[in-house]
Amino acid sequence: MQIKRRERDSVLQSLQAGLVPRQGLHLIQVGRKSETEALLQDISRIRDGGSSFRLVVGRFGSGKSFFLNLVRHVALQQNLVIVQADFTMERRLQATGGEARSLYSELMRNMATRAKPEGGALASVCTKWISGLQQEIVGSGGDTADVEARITEDLRDLQEYVGGFEFAQVLRAYYRGTVNGNEAEKAAALRWLRGEYQTKTEARQDLGVRRIIDDDTFYDSLKLMAGFCRKAGFDGMLVLFDELVVLSHRLPSSRSRVANFEAILTILNDAVQGSAQGVGFVFAGTDESLEDRRRGLFSYEALRSRLAENQLATGGLVDLSGPVVRLQALSPEDLFVLLRNISVVHASGDQAARLVPDEGIAALLHKANDTLGADFFRTPRDVIRSFVGLLNLIEQNPGKTWNDILGLDGILSKPASPMSVEEEIAVNPAATSEEDDDLASFKL
Repeated sequence: MQIKRRERDSVLQSLQAGLVPRQGLHLIQVGRKSETEALLQDISRIRDGGSSFRLVVGRFGSGKSFFLNLVRHVALQQNLVIVQADFTMERRLQATGGEARSLYSELMRNMATRAKPEGGALASVCTKWISGLQQEIVGSGGDTADVEARITEDLRDLQEYVGGFEFAQVLRAYYRGTVNGNEAEKAAALRWLRGEYQTKTEARQDLGVRRIIDDDTFYDSLKLMAGFCRKAGFDGMLVLFDELVVLSHRLPSSRSRVANFEAILTILNDAVQGSAQGVGFVFAGTDESLEDRRRGLFSYEALRSRLAENQLATGGLVDLSGPVVRLQALSPEDLFVLLRNISVVHASGDQAARLVPDEGIAALLHKANDTLGADFFRTPRDVIRSFVGLLNLIEQNPGKTWNDILGLDGILSKPASPMSVEEEIAVNPAATSEEDDDLASFKL
């Protein structure tokens, strides 16, 4: 199979930087069969009008972000709308200083569909739905007033959500801007839909609405957008959150942490009880962000009881019916196939042009095991970066073979593993704010 140069370079450059490629995932994907099948069941449930909640946990470098992007790719093929964002100190679920609104804005900016997989699909989703109504009404002899009335009528069942009435007003404004060629009105409508208005006064001046999307309406606005996406011809919406460790170990006070955990609990309850419709949520984080009894999700009793795993799943048994999905380390066989796929991508799909044959890959894995030990195989990111570096060295030094380079001292060195939370606090005491009441001021 011939691989395009742009796709090849995108995959290799992302892997070398330790990042997840946005395109070409199907070229290198191996393993994760049971985990992927579990998420496929969630996607099927969303398409049937249900809801889902998943928490994907694993070590640093274990492939959480890669798995999220794989789920994203599969969901796009299943006609779902994808919104995705990383948690940061400026973007979180619950806050009073605009952080939740900033998270919503980031999700909307990253909205992706099958037609626009790279993001920025909010305008196309609105245009697709309104164009369908316009063709139907105008084709039967109606005018713009009839189209606006139809927009209001079709969105009437969404008015049960917080902000549903204003949502219909904004879409009517978007339609008027489209018909009249008023780009300013269209831009204002999209700005409101993305949650970028900071004051109600400004929104009222531009659009005549009396409500905006703010910190208090973050979750309700997500459910409202999911309902609209289903009306626009999609089968549901999948919300992807990464870097859960920010909420568990980076927030400045326990009060902020508990408030965000309560927001996660609300989402979990709605998804499990079926209160939300046509929407799914996937959170990704480290083991510490879940299991730490002082700061992780398990520090909140209500979440610990709901996220508890099947106690009978021992001795190698796996139960993926619960909300927690643990990413196990790839087997050496999976890693072999993964590196082989990368070598094929590097050769632009030409098997005969691979710079490292199968025996070279096996030699690299053996040396990694002898040099770095079993821990090396628990983080695929480090294995991949070393292998891409090997391919680059062979390509840029024509006189050298994989055998020559593998014999060099230092070709495999132990990567600098990220500090644990306890180590980071020991090095940087400021990581624990004085506002934190978890024994921060305790002295013996």
